[in-house]
Amino acid sequence: MSALHPQLVAADAGQGAVPIRFAASAEALDPAARRWGETNGFAGKPGQLLVVPDAQGGVAQVVVGTGGAFDPMVARGLSARLPGGLYRLEAEPEAARRAALAFLLGTYVFDRYKARTDRTPVRLVAPEGLDLAETSRIAAACALAREMVDTPAADMGPLQIETIAREIAEESGATIAVTTGDALLEANYPAVHAVGRAAAPHRAPRLIEIGWNLDRTDRPLVALVGKGVVFDTGGLDLKPAAGMRNMKKDMGGSAHALALGRLVMQADLPVRLVVIVAAVENAVSGDAFRPGDILGTRKGLTVEVGNTDAEGRLILADALTRAGEHAPDLTLDFATLTGAARIALGPELPPLYTDDDALAEGLSQAGKAVGDPLWRMPLWPGYRPALEAEIADLRNDPAGWAQAGSVTAALFLQKFAPETGAWAHMDIFAWNPRARPGYPEGGEAQALRACYALLKARYAG
Repeated sequence: MSALHPQLVAADAGQGAVPIRFAASAEALDPAARRWGETNGFAGKPGQLLVVPDAQGGVAQVVVGTGGAFDPMVARGLSARLPGGLYRLEAEPEAARRAALAFLLGTYVFDRYKARTDRTPVRLVAPEGLDLAETSRIAAACALAREMVDTPAADMGPLQIETIAREIAEESGATIAVTTGDALLEANYPAVHAVGRAAAPHRAPRLIEIGWNLDRTDRPLVALVGKGVVFDTGGLDLKPAAGMRNMKKDMGGSAHALALGRLVMQADLPVRLVVIVAAVENAVSGDAFRPGDILGTRKGLTVEVGNTDAEGRLILADALTRAGEHAPDLTLDFATLTGAARIALGPELPPLYTDDDALAEGLSQAGKAVGDPLWRMPLWPGYRPALEAEIADLRNDPAGWAQAGSVTAALFLQKFAPETGAWAHMDIFAWNPRARPGYPEGGEAQALRACYALLKARYAG
């Protein structure tokens, strides 16, 4: 890929660029802009936009409201709201660099199936000191995750996820191994096989594993694990139509793990890396797994299936166990796991689960620093009995008295998390439910930039 995002212009090519300034109120503007702002009701509210014309009817400057403390993410909607042309950010250097990335995140458009009206592009001059290649890579990683989530399940099945994984591995000289269909039983991935076996043969379940720098035993090993349910009908416990409508996004965890893995390899972080994705379709057929079935897992624990719509934790059980076999220094897993996470925190704030206080603090601070928030939730031990089963080691649907569905799902995963190093689970939504400038309705990258910032700080800082 190009080292420079197509809508980012090198500083030495920025002559004639229109300045973009940031202000908390009209009083902070120069006299001409202040008068124009007062006429147009500019009050400096976060994201409020004021386009100030010049004498020839062009654009003299652009003012973006901050509402107080400057949040660089207000720049995310600029590419969708400004007239075409070349612009430059006028802000403190670090703030300008962060706003430039926000601008690039806002340029994402999913146009695979719909022709877009051509318009003069909005381009941005790279701020002073911006790492062009790094910023472009981060924007591209987020775009990859969003595009995978946005693509309908008919065109983003297990095979397509495998194809993307192979392209990523080839690009970085990594190894890749894929175990498919009934071979999953022979390789001891019984839960992945059970969840995905009802799908059509060309959409057979698979366990995908990328390995990078594995011979560099002097380096710590990082494992990234992703839930790749390409479509979730709910299985025999069938979802209602409204609940099934957006289930193409249930592979969002795999999209995040692959995009973050590519970013780590492109940046050549001093680590060994394993990316593990379980890609399945939770379909309905005569061979679908059933409520009441007892499933084996790679770890040897048995699971009683109380609800076939709690399938993501089953495939992650095998994937996390496989990650643990590498004895990782750090394991991060991503999954669109529970609706309960949205009830607790809504669509924009993913919960973070870990029993490592230092990791929790590092991820929380990294998320704040890059505008990619996470909120730590408790692995509350009082709810562990809700996972107990009478005739198996565990149940996949916790007893109703516990109520906290996102917490109990994380507790289930903790049973299979690697015993070496630290582990964190992100219960992401991977979706924008409302459209606004820079945030089109559809796929969203969540926790990806926060996790990358943590990896850089921990291993390359």
